[in-house]
Amino acid sequence: MSHSPPATAPRSHKHVVVEDDRTSMHPDALHRAFVDHIVFSRGHTMEGATALDRYTALALVIRDRLMQRWMATEQAYEKHEAKRVFYLSAEFLLGRAMRGNLQALGVEKVYREVLSELGIDLNVLLAQEPEPGLGNGGLGRLAACFLESLASLAYPALGYGIRYEFGIFEQVIRDGEQVERADEWLRFGNPWEIARPEHAVEVAFGGETQVLPSGSDGGFRVVWTPRDKVIGVPHDVPVAGYRNGTVNALRLWAAKSSREFDFALFNMGDYVRAVEGKNATEVISKVLYPNDNFEAGRELRLRQEYFFVACSIRDIVRKHLRRYGRLDNLSDKVAIQLNDTHPAVAVAELMRVLLDLHGFSWDRAFAQTVAAFGFTNHTLMPEALERWPVEQFERLLPRHLEIIIEINRRFTREVLTAYPHDRQRAERMAIIDRKEPKQIHMARLALVGSHAINGVAELHSQLLRTRVLRDFYELYPERFSNKTNGVTPRRWLLSCNPQLSALISKRLGHEEWVCDLERLSELEAHIDDDELIKSLAAVKLHHKQQLTVLIDELIGLQVDPSSIFDVQIKRLHEYKRQLLNLLHIVSLYLRAKRGEDVVGRVFVFGAKAAPGYRQAKRVVRLIHDVAEVINRDHRVPHIRIAFLPNYCVTLAERIIPAADVSVQISTAGKEASGTGNMKLALNGALTIGTLDGANVEIRNAVGEDNFFLFGMTVDEVQARLREDPAGRPAYEASPALREVVDLIADGFFNPEQPDRYSSMMDGLLEHDEYMVLADFDAYAACQQRLGDTYLDANRWQRHAAYNIARIGRFSSDRTIREYARDIWDLKAVPVVDADAAHGG
Repeated sequence: MSHSPPATAPRSHKHVVVEDDRTSMHPDALHRAFVDHIVFSRGHTMEGATALDRYTALALVIRDRLMQRWMATEQAYEKHEAKRVFYLSAEFLLGRAMRGNLQALGVEKVYREVLSELGIDLNVLLAQEPEPGLGNGGLGRLAACFLESLASLAYPALGYGIRYEFGIFEQVIRDGEQVERADEWLRFGNPWEIARPEHAVEVAFGGETQVLPSGSDGGFRVVWTPRDKVIGVPHDVPVAGYRNGTVNALRLWAAKSSREFDFALFNMGDYVRAVEGKNATEVISKVLYPNDNFEAGRELRLRQEYFFVACSIRDIVRKHLRRYGRLDNLSDKVAIQLNDTHPAVAVAELMRVLLDLHGFSWDRAFAQTVAAFGFTNHTLMPEALERWPVEQFERLLPRHLEIIIEINRRFTREVLTAYPHDRQRAERMAIIDRKEPKQIHMARLALVGSHAINGVAELHSQLLRTRVLRDFYELYPERFSNKTNGVTPRRWLLSCNPQLSALISKRLGHEEWVCDLERLSELEAHIDDDELIKSLAAVKLHHKQQLTVLIDELIGLQVDPSSIFDVQIKRLHEYKRQLLNLLHIVSLYLRAKRGEDVVGRVFVFGAKAAPGYRQAKRVVRLIHDVAEVINRDHRVPHIRIAFLPNYCVTLAERIIPAADVSVQISTAGKEASGTGNMKLALNGALTIGTLDGANVEIRNAVGEDNFFLFGMTVDEVQARLREDPAGRPAYEASPALREVVDLIADGFFNPEQPDRYSSMMDGLLEHDEYMVLADFDAYAACQQRLGDTYLDANRWQRHAAYNIARIGRFSSDRTIREYARDIWDLKAVPVVDADAAHGG
């Protein structure tokens, strides 16, 4: 088919007047826009265009329409002089953007039809999109949900992060072991982003500081003369609200050298040295979370954190000065949220900017800083609360070290004033350790420098107040609150499970639940309807059949979709207890081999182990060794293990709708919240879990009868660790556990290297820190109850229906409303009415 000229080629003989080909949602305009971008943006005819060309052209068509709304959003914020929240996070696990943007604009169905007339399947184009490698796990996915909810609720917001050239890593399984490969997600560019080099920021490192006199009143100022400088170039990615006309942005910073190359060395023929400075500089934004098991890796990580914080704070201040011309009202118009400790150095950076660049007194600067910052803590594990050696700060960030020392001095005085006879308390709370080696506690810096501190689940926040941060809570009780996490229903139900979404909308008679998830509770009135239960079962079976095909494609394993799909998908860590799951699988397998009745199960794992986390990588290997034996045993065909490599958002979107069971078995008191538990319950999976993180609230919401609970409580875990942390008593008391541990330790699953896991099992017997052995019998008994329940299909599906109907409060919309009301003092600024946002 010829298109000459493509921009005016009619889709049909019917004449249609279109208001604007770059913004109209009319099918003819969408058709012409797609062909235009194939020709003029990609330089191809329709016949010669590749799948990548077509994906990129469609992305640009969508971006054109987002651009108009993006500018209208910014104009609305300017007009209302709206207070804005700036969300600082080292991770944004966005997932693919195209389908979400089509849905936000309300044109997915229309574009399916337009592309179909051109002989193009939209699903093929959606599959072309690489997943942005900007995050690792729950922290980054939560940040992505929050950005989407902020836009869908029309809150003025901007996210700040790093434009990592390579993601965390691509996980490949080779001979059962995890192998890391570079995640080259930017290989073909990113059509969603817009570079803004005109807003580049210069970031300094190293050097020395100098105190100079200032004015005639004996004052002084500090001048920082750095050794190195890096340029941060912003790249903006649109974040569309759901059918409300709002488009916010995520600003990602890429590191560029301040000097491309040394021209003198280049002329002398020393080509390598001419560009080595450029390469060393730009490595800052190369990879997400460099391995910090060695000194160079730790230094690079600190450089990354300061780099994106410095760029972001300077950008925030620039925007504020352009709008208001002064900084004494900064905290009235700006809220800055620190997503965990990675951006905590922002407290010192904002102080530096106010003190050194804008002449604020200490008290004025600190008052503005504390009033602007909020801090979200995401962990209960002390080793995850970042600390940096003073020596490293002195070498890389000498001015910030001086500021932190002064914050610490003044804070210590405040603590001693409040508790005059308690020097031990002051030492426990110190931002900088007094003992060698001296370290800076970044969480404490964030706590002292923020007016609001929150946990991310009720249990987590309670443990912060009573254990982890008790001293700080007693000093600043008014600063602490809880903001239980949530997930966006647009991605985690509407987009990933359109069949269930359509069923819900049909049954409720509306789609309002998409933006008000608590309206799912209306489904409860229909749960006694057998037709609804049959329909829910049919949707679940459809997704299980689809996942069965994917499992075969990815790892060559055939599984039975009538089995229980038992799913544990999350970062691999000892406290998340993938190992407990595996010990139960082995026990179940042994029971089946003895001829006992065992309900068929497909155990699905998705998990990446950090490259330097040796024990986690050993668990990956053990899962594969066990799977190699069980999956080949044709005498036990009803138990299978599917470890799906390179777990990511895209893979989660395929697994979650198919899950029957959500495995949330972290050791009580270790998981801050979890969000996978929310996504799985929202899609009708029943949770088997401990009273940890948000599991507590999910169980309360869905009902005890619709949740499979097992395991020790937080207090019981702490008591066990104090009294006897060894796993041997549990091993001796349980014949089933002893059989499994001995089988693994003796090399049954790896006869070519029989001692491969003996030290792992011996370690559990000596010190069962995460209660893997101690909780085994309780977990096995709970799994038995679960299997018995699954045999009654009608009963099982009703439990699933109650999960869907009662999970509505775990929407990120609710979480964001609470942040806006309680921490940010943020007001929504609608851009256009909903009908106009449809583009009708």
